[in-house]
Amino acid sequence: MTISLIHVNPETGLSASITATGGVAVGGYVNHSWRGIGACATQGLFTNPWYADNAKRWLSQGLCCHDVVERLKEGDAEFAKRQCMVMDKHGHAAFINGEENIAHVGSLAFQDLAVAGNMLESDAVIEAFADSFMAQTMLNAEQVRAGDKPQYHENYEARLAEVLITALEAALEAGGDKRGTYSASLRIESYTQAPIDIRVDWSDDSLIEDMRKVLSRVQAPSFQEFLNGLPNQ
Repeated sequence: MTISLIHVNPETGLSASITATGGVAVGGYVNHSWRGIGACATQGLFTNPWYADNAKRWLSQGLCCHDVVERLKEGDAEFAKRQCMVMDKHGHAAFINGEENIAHVGSLAFQDLAVAGNMLESDAVIEAFADSFMAQTMLNAEQVRAGDKPQYHENYEARLAEVLITALEAALEAGGDKRGTYSASLRIESYTQAPIDIRVDWSDDSLIEDMRKVLSRVQAPSFQEFLNGLPNQ
């Protein structure tokens, strides 16, 4: 199984993603976030790691998410083995849910937010993923579910890493991977600070706890001083 969430704020250009899987080193292959451009999660029965480079290039050229996904499929004779979601800078998402992926396969999209997974216990996993993210970040989550534009809590971007981990925790508690979940990765790119990239490449039995341990190191004053000294462009 792999489950992923991608988020783009069209007003600020922020892009964020988080993913988890039953295999090793998910962050090396799956989730990609590009400020001012969009986001991508490429996963599935056999992940195509080259989707991300192509998606970034085409999004940078101004293609919408739906056109990007169609181009990815056209260039991949085995797209039935892939699951992929692409979000453009406008917060719109499109999916590949290849028919050869292992059930249960699901995906959901709202304005600025998309989630997808395969080899799931049920749709409850991705629903919990989205619900938790929206509850933590949006003032009008129910309206967003009905198609409205999100209204965000003030300064939600400053606590986004913890929001993403908490949303992943909710997804895993709702069923997660049939095999267990052993690696996770999150990435945040914005115009206000250097990128945040947090990964746990393998955790036997405490994945969320281990992600939070790494986050606590990132939030420590010494690292924050270093991070704040880095250029953001």
